[in-house]
Amino acid sequence: MLIRHTGEQVFLRTPAKINLFLEVLARRPDGYHDLATLMVAVSLFDTLEIRSEPGSEIRLECDQPGLSTGPDNLVYRAAALVRERHGCKQGVGIRLTKRIPMAAGLAGGSSDAAATLAGLNVLWKLGLSQAELVKLGGELGSDVSFFFATPAAWCTGRGEIVEPVQVGRPLDLVLLCPPVGLATAQVFRGLTVPETPRPGHAVRQALAAGDVEEVGRQLFNRLQATAEKLCPEVEQAHRRLANLHPAGQLMTGSGSTVYAVARDAGEALRIARELGSIRDERAGFRVFVVRSCD
Repeated sequence: MLIRHTGEQVFLRTPAKINLFLEVLARRPDGYHDLATLMVAVSLFDTLEIRSEPGSEIRLECDQPGLSTGPDNLVYRAAALVRERHGCKQGVGIRLTKRIPMAAGLAGGSSDAAATLAGLNVLWKLGLSQAELVKLGGELGSDVSFFFATPAAWCTGRGEIVEPVQVGRPLDLVLLCPPVGLATAQVFRGLTVPETPRPGHAVRQALAAGDVEEVGRQLFNRLQATAEKLCPEVEQAHRRLANLHPAGQLMTGSGSTVYAVARDAGEALRIARELGSIRDERAGFRVFVVRSCD
């Protein structure tokens, strides 16, 4: 994430993520699942403005009227967690501008929560280390901790245990977002945990080597088949991208976004053009040309 601090305000740009690999290892006693996943931050950003305010309230505003701005919002919960743990009674105002599609497997909410933790750490001069921020992030949600280990990380546990990994060269990508979203819990309910999990070392090695063709061959997401049964648009998006012959294509997270790994920036633009336009309003799909963050 990118942070700019001016007096009593902090401005942040916080990225989306994609999963190059996602395997489900086991169901946990707490109802969650143990995962092994390779996540990469990409250049599609939400923005947050965080400022101190008189009083002691948390006030969250968002440009998306359908998104709750109350205590159930991850950004609000992140601010409340920092205040609770560190005895901060200062009021805070947060303005969130959404560009990352919601319920799309891109972890926009988790990224925004991580940015809130980082922003309040700067604004209130708390002096929290990255390890402390990662721990707080893990309390908020499975993907939050990843955003303190960008640009890429191998994530285990519920996803909150992060190990940064090397990216040999930037990845050029095309995101194809269906007009409908998917609820993570619904996708996991329809999943059968494999008896023999698929290993992910090959895709990690390919990413570190900068071998885009091999990255494309090694893409894997255990959740995709279940998501396609729940949401035919996911299968449609996957087929549309496969027909354009990128290095590889895959659903990210629990869906509904499907992305293509292009061989270079020129191919990414070609794929986007052939999908119809940068914003395919007729079909309701949205198209984003992005690159992995550095």
